Amino acid sequence: MSDGGAQAETTTGPGSGPDEGDGAGGDLATARRILAERFGFHDFRPGQAEIMASLLGGRDVLAIMPTGGGKSLCYQLPALLAEGLTLVVSPLIALMRNQVAQLQSLGIAAAALHSGNSAVENRDFLQDAESGRLKLLYVAPERLVRADLIQVLQRARIALFAVDEAHCVSQWGHDFRPEYMRLAEIRAELGGPRLIALTATADTATRGDIVERLFGAPPQVFVQGFDRPNLRLAMRPKDGAPRQILDFVRRHEGASGIVYCSSRRQTEDLAAMLNGKGIRALPYHAGLEAGERARNEEVFLQEDGVVVTATIAFGMGIDKPDVRFVAHAALPKNIESYYQEIGRAGRDGLAANTLTLYGLDDIRLRRLQIEEGDAPDEQKRVERQRLNALVALCEAPRCRRQTLLAYFGEQGEPCGNCDLCLEGVQLIDGTVPAQMALSAIARTGQRFGTEHLVAILCGDESEAVRRFQHDCLPTFGIGKERPKTEWRAIFRQIYACGLIAMDYARHGCWTITPAGKEVLYGRQRIEIRTDQLQPGGRKAKSARGTAAPATEDLSGPEQALLQRLKAKRGELAKAQNVPAYVVFPDRTLIEMAKARPADAAALGQLHGIGQAKLDRYGETFLGLIREDAETAA
Repeated sequence: MSDGGAQAETTTGPGSGPDEGDGAGGDLATARRILAERFGFHDFRPGQAEIMASLLGGRDVLAIMPTGGGKSLCYQLPALLAEGLTLVVSPLIALMRNQVAQLQSLGIAAAALHSGNSAVENRDFLQDAESGRLKLLYVAPERLVRADLIQVLQRARIALFAVDEAHCVSQWGHDFRPEYMRLAEIRAELGGPRLIALTATADTATRGDIVERLFGAPPQVFVQGFDRPNLRLAMRPKDGAPRQILDFVRRHEGASGIVYCSSRRQTEDLAAMLNGKGIRALPYHAGLEAGERARNEEVFLQEDGVVVTATIAFGMGIDKPDVRFVAHAALPKNIESYYQEIGRAGRDGLAANTLTLYGLDDIRLRRLQIEEGDAPDEQKRVERQRLNALVALCEAPRCRRQTLLAYFGEQGEPCGNCDLCLEGVQLIDGTVPAQMALSAIARTGQRFGTEHLVAILCGDESEAVRRFQHDCLPTFGIGKERPKTEWRAIFRQIYACGLIAMDYARHGCWTITPAGKEVLYGRQRIEIRTDQLQPGGRKAKSARGTAAPATEDLSGPEQALLQRLKAKRGELAKAQNVPAYVVFPDRTLIEMAKARPADAAALGQLHGIGQAKLDRYGETFLGLIREDAETAA
């Protein structure tokens, strides 16, 4: 693959690690040792070693990695090897604060500049950065563009410039921030340190924008992949949404989860309903008083078994690794938002579940928001196509993961871990209508979007159809027996099947893929679904749509010990005013409950326990394990 110019692009994965010989390889060997000693990880995750080797070898890097794939470590660990300061641009205070807390728990000198600090604290952090006492300094782009801060940072020795959530630089992206546009200029003012830009949500057009706007010379581009195989994907037409959400949450008793809502009112109504059913739920939206909003976030981060009902104001800054489920009570904004929001689940790599409810009213609302927004017409066209891609995912006639990955330019086999793979759908032969749609695309030069093509197929003599003389085409009126709504659904489904692709650079027009040509010329047939957007068309099949919980294979005594370990973790987190996972993530506690280590050496072999955490918490948790053994005896 190649995008955005002549930069080299690498798809990384298991078994493609670099040679640890001289130069960057030698540095990588040191990094591997620090990985175990400081972070308590026994090996890199897929893609991390290759990215770090390139960075340590002096190359600039663009890293596209899935949410929960370990992006932060790709600059945090090289920061410990660099002679100087690593400056991290991060868009949210919550994200900065949580990452700093994690680094400090590992004994790493890190700080963040933000409005939640006092003026004295921010001044002290800058002095530490200038003097070389800090290894990592986090700052929001809105603060970094200030001339007075740039002057101070020019006196610090900046070795590495890390840009997190780099998709924010792209006007094609779903979370554009104008301040990101100045980062290349600011990097030059700071002496041009090595640059690593990272994101989980960047299609081809967005990647090209990131390269053009952030990098002076072509970087090494790593696309680690977008697949999160531990997430079970499910989508349902709305059929009593509150009840559907309640049923889904109940299947995750005692687990932490997020329910995304379309409005502030819905967050509060759902929280009240869940609480009334005995489930601890807290609302979160921008309209809450700041103190209440902060308390609700703190409870979610520090305690187990809490559900947050939230607008999209809650999410990007949440690094909690043990979120076991994410539900959408209404259709998300677009496919990138959907991918990022479900990515809050299962960041520890253990099984997690997702559920998205959708209906015609959701689609109308999202389209109205696009049309009534103040974005330029070109951006609105892009947003329409992105919404169509999400609706196509909802209506997909094949494996949802295949459809989702195809949107990001990846291929995959049926996953066996989504509702369509597990339950199937009602299909009919859709080859003839698919050929009609493909023929309309081909005969108009692959230069038009859905509405124009639907008008041609339905024989609608619109102004545009007459102007381009498309009323003279053989395909004009060939599909007039079907209503326009059905043709729109057919276009979404053939998109979901990979027969057509969107060209954002040409205003979201449809182009025919090689697979589409096979169908167009009669060499392959295609099946389409008959139940699109019909509430009640498919009923949930109880637990079949729910992945097994991470603790399912624990014995009764191990479950009891795990609860004691979690209680102690919560107690320590509250005392330190940090998220519970900063002490230890669930995965570490589950390993403790299974292995029951007898001493510090054995405890230190578990996932996520480096020397700093062993020194700080080792005896406390070993004491609980010994007490449990004595009680059992």
